[in-house]
Amino acid sequence: MIRTSSIRSQDDPLSLAIRPPPEESDSDRHIRLQHEAEARRISEQIDEELRFERERLKKSKSDVKLLLLGQAESGKSTLQKQFQLMYSPASLESERMSWRTVVYFNVVRSIKKILTTLEAWDDIDDGSDSQSTLERQELGDYLPTRASSSATPSIHSSQIGVALSPPSPTSPTSPTASSPIRGSTAISDLRRRLLPLTNTEPQLADGLSGGVSVSGSGKGEVYVRSGWQARTIQKGQKLLRRQPKPSSPEDELTIERPGTALSVIDADPLVDDVARMLEQSREDIRTLWENQVVRALMTSRKLKLDEWSEFFLNDISRISARNYVPSTDDILHARIQTMGVAEHIFDVDIHGKTVTWHLFDVGGARGQRHSWVPYFDDANAIIFVSPISAFDQYLEEDPRTNRIDDSLQLFTQICSNLLLKKVHLVLFLNKTDILKKKLERGLSVSKYILSYGDRPNEYESVVQYFRAHFLQVHRRNNENRRVLYTHLTNVVDTKATQSIIGNVRDSIFRGYLQSAALV
Repeated sequence: MIRTSSIRSQDDPLSLAIRPPPEESDSDRHIRLQHEAEARRISEQIDEELRFERERLKKSKSDVKLLLLGQAESGKSTLQKQFQLMYSPASLESERMSWRTVVYFNVVRSIKKILTTLEAWDDIDDGSDSQSTLERQELGDYLPTRASSSATPSIHSSQIGVALSPPSPTSPTSPTASSPIRGSTAISDLRRRLLPLTNTEPQLADGLSGGVSVSGSGKGEVYVRSGWQARTIQKGQKLLRRQPKPSSPEDELTIERPGTALSVIDADPLVDDVARMLEQSREDIRTLWENQVVRALMTSRKLKLDEWSEFFLNDISRISARNYVPSTDDILHARIQTMGVAEHIFDVDIHGKTVTWHLFDVGGARGQRHSWVPYFDDANAIIFVSPISAFDQYLEEDPRTNRIDDSLQLFTQICSNLLLKKVHLVLFLNKTDILKKKLERGLSVSKYILSYGDRPNEYESVVQYFRAHFLQVHRRNNENRRVLYTHLTNVVDTKATQSIIGNVRDSIFRGYLQSAALV
């Protein structure tokens, strides 16, 4: 029987190499053993990391990777918030106070835009420019006329001032044709009182974006990187008693004590200053927002506010409260543009099986679309979001391009991309609520989309027209006979959107199982 060499055998070269020297002292032996123990620890740590990486890679193969694609301001980030609210509500609660800064920024920006537009109309109202006169006449039907004036109504400083501070019919100080200065003084005083508030806009913008601007993404927009919520909160926090107590369970915060409701209030000095100024300016803001001239300018589309402006300004009393805490609806309506790609991870339970979903929310501005490509390779599904209410809007980056046309071009690129030929595809025709409001106001689709022709300017007809164009793009680029799931959406409507998300989740999971040859 042949006897094999032991590890300490004289015939084993490794044994000879690691054998301690004969003259090794006790101290040397102690040091050697320490080094050997450290080397063993490092080796075991490396083995553990390799094992963990193998398990992670094995597990990630069963994960679902979902991309939210679409142009800027299409509603992708709002949809991401709905996923977060549905599958990770605790994370949304932890971010709640960071949205306070965004809401304040949205409100301040809206106020500044209204005042800037009023000032511009005040400046051109000198009767010397024929185009300005025509535009003033167009607004005449909406504006109050002076008691002693029989001429065609026009926007004068005095009229703006009267509308901003409407006097009592019996008041001895009611303005007449002989008191134009009183109205000018009123509007000037209002602008002066709101000036400290509107001057905070660039500071709020820098605080959110870190002073970062994005090339090729239009002018005046504010972009934030992934993780901005945590950075906002880290500027300082303090606990305050929330007043009043939340009226609905969805607005409850996670920090609770028996008999009380507590919330984390951001203690950033700038945000505190803005909160104080909003509280002090509440009546001025309400007066400005309810002003007849502002309403006339909006109706005639000479003043174009962002879609979320009306939501916040209509509720300025609540938002300007000193201890204001953003509600879930506030968070869904708050507007801030995404820069780069933000990954959100959710554990989704599907028919008793828990699957990890990686949702990627991407920046949609033209200058950022190149960052999408690295995520195409292993994507399982795409939700393409197109705002069909934007038929009358043009790109900030390219004022010559209609946003519907840009959305169709972008959808064509997605459908024809070879890396995405087998990806599950879902189309959200979004912002149907805004589309209905525009059509109800009499806004003509054919004025902006010439190919719409003389079709009825009604919701169902318009929706079917846009839907048909997107389906046509899909058919032309569908060699693999991939199914396109289409949904009409208003993603700020939580109940309806979460029902749609449930249907999308099931359809994506079925397609995922089929691609994995599990069914």
